Amino acid sequence: MYIHIREIIMNLKLTTVKLLEDLYKDFKTLSFEKEFTLQKLVNRSMELYVSDNNFKKRIEQHKALKPSGSNL
Repeated sequence: MYIHIREIIMNLKLTTVKLLEDLYKDFKTLSFEKEFTLQKLVNRSMELYVSDNNFKKRIEQHKALKPSGSNL
């Protein structure tokens, strides 16, 4: 029996972002059981932002975040 493992090489960009603390806590609580990471959320959101005009418009028009002194 042979098992072939295919290596996937991806270009990754290491970056730092500032998050709203309470919102991040809520995300961690909701995503913990499903093992859905912030990295998964960001990558999926960026892909949808680039490929789906309705998603892009919805994100750009979302105004419900609380100001924190950063560029939200």
